[in-house]
Amino acid sequence: MSDIIRLLPDSVANQIAAGEVIQRPASVIKELVENSIDAGATSITIILKDAGRTLIQVIDNGCGMSDTDARLAFERHATSKIRKADDLFSLSTMGFRGEALASIAAIAQVDLRTMLKGESIGTRLIINGSKVESQEPEACAPGSNLMVKNLFFNVPARRKFLKKDSVELSNIMREFERLALVNIGVDFTLISNDVTLHSLRRASFKQRITDLFGKSLQKQIIPLDTDTSIVRINGFIGLPENARKRNQLQYLMVNGRNMRHPYFHKAIMQCYERLITPDVQPNYFINLTVDPETIDVNIHPTKSEIKFENEQAIWQILTAAVRESLGRFNAAPAIDFDVEDAPEIPVFSPDSAADHDVELDDDYNPFAPPTRATRQSSLSAVPDFGDGDDFAPSMNFSRPSERFQDWEKLYDDFVRKRDDGYASMVESKVNMPEIELQMESEAPANATLQLKNSYILTSSRDGLMIIDQHRAHKRILYDSYLEKVREKSMVCQNTMFPEVLELSPAQNAVLTDIASSLEELGFAIAPLGDNSWSITGVPSILNGVNPRDTLLGMIECVTETGEDLASSLHERIALSMAGSSAIRRGQVLSSAEMDKLISDLFRLPTPARTPDGKVIFTIVSLDDIAGMLG
Repeated sequence: MSDIIRLLPDSVANQIAAGEVIQRPASVIKELVENSIDAGATSITIILKDAGRTLIQVIDNGCGMSDTDARLAFERHATSKIRKADDLFSLSTMGFRGEALASIAAIAQVDLRTMLKGESIGTRLIINGSKVESQEPEACAPGSNLMVKNLFFNVPARRKFLKKDSVELSNIMREFERLALVNIGVDFTLISNDVTLHSLRRASFKQRITDLFGKSLQKQIIPLDTDTSIVRINGFIGLPENARKRNQLQYLMVNGRNMRHPYFHKAIMQCYERLITPDVQPNYFINLTVDPETIDVNIHPTKSEIKFENEQAIWQILTAAVRESLGRFNAAPAIDFDVEDAPEIPVFSPDSAADHDVELDDDYNPFAPPTRATRQSSLSAVPDFGDGDDFAPSMNFSRPSERFQDWEKLYDDFVRKRDDGYASMVESKVNMPEIELQMESEAPANATLQLKNSYILTSSRDGLMIIDQHRAHKRILYDSYLEKVREKSMVCQNTMFPEVLELSPAQNAVLTDIASSLEELGFAIAPLGDNSWSITGVPSILNGVNPRDTLLGMIECVTETGEDLASSLHERIALSMAGSSAIRRGQVLSSAEMDKLISDLFRLPTPARTPDGKVIFTIVSLDDIAGMLG
């Protein structure tokens, strides 16, 4: 048998590597911006065409490159960041593998203009699918200007898997936000199709957060700062009352590098356990500073997962820091007492003298029955309002009843009434089992019963069927609403008061793209500027549904899944309406209502599960019942 193992050509090896490093346009921006930051840039401009498909251009004022370095930078594993393997444990740069530029050049057309600071002439390099087409001297500004054109032009299968421009732009915006958060000393500008989406100037960490996500966030976060020999933790965490059901802003950074760390995320969530409901999550922006020798950043192709040497110790420090910050700023819910018209209670002072001196006899007993003498003295203490009988009727000095002066007699009356109550209750229960048995014997064989006002019990051919009434009604309404939505027989109903929807720039870009489709479905929305929208009308069948939550859910669905807007939007609207309109657990149903619910459910083609996959009913078989009864 002939030899079958052979070396791959560099161009093929680079394309394979690009599959790990460059997954979408956002990946290109991440790699190029990190290179600019490593080059010492203080100003970075990103220019996009068609969400990066046609053009990604990154311009920086970094140190620039010589003509030799510019050519060598696009070779695989060529880097200026490390020289030996041990340097991985003392990294102070974002990049270090030397794969990014080679991978980008393998699947795109690259045009680089760069010049070293202090030089009078730079160089221009053009690469087409890993093949160097030309390199010539050219006058340019100090720094680098790199254009990536026609991404995946020579890998049509990869280009086909790119999602819609709105989805890709949303991913670019999220990557941009992560880069801008960890590099607050750099000016950033983001331009898409000649529209400036972001123009950020150097600022404090809190100012950068508000510049990216809106001024409203400024009052929703509290500072976090602690310093130990193992780790320094600083940043901001969100107040519990501002936790979000979706689109929460959660960022973890270490040594100026973004990371995903489920273990530390769980530590933060644990601190909010009793402060927020399980269906919401808080915002947080936390930066960890540790010795570079105690972390390993070379365990994931995108360097987003990082291994810590002192993971458990950092968990404890992080937990203590978050809890201390929440406690220091009284983030726990407090009871707000109404103090209006409340009496003023003086502060006790042990040195102040009492206003009234009261002398009591040694044998004074407040529980002793009043004597004739004490009653006479109390009456004599009443002021004299003058002679005559005119005032007498209004003075009501009732004497204590003789019946209540004898405490033992009063207690005997209480015991007697209690015993009589017990006896009457026992007598009333004597005939209850007979009544219940009589009712059961008169009940029809196919009766439907409601358990705890939440579940419907009915007989089936195989045993006892238990139906969740809320889920069953949700399934019925979903199918009904979905049919109406797809027929586009929806009418826009104007709201009494317009609602304002505030979005992040990434969400705003998606909503701008789908606005026309939303109008066809019955929404009336209009941009207000500064990433805000006014909701003035909603589909008439959205009765009782929060339009803000519905729109946010649609934006999230389009962003994360990249589904076709028509189908995903129809299903999401139907699901939102069904979930909010379905009967709730705890709602009492009549026999006729239960029978109709069961009948409507089993007329559906898929009655077993809700649209989101939850079980609607279960059956306890006759064999199981017999087994439980022995």
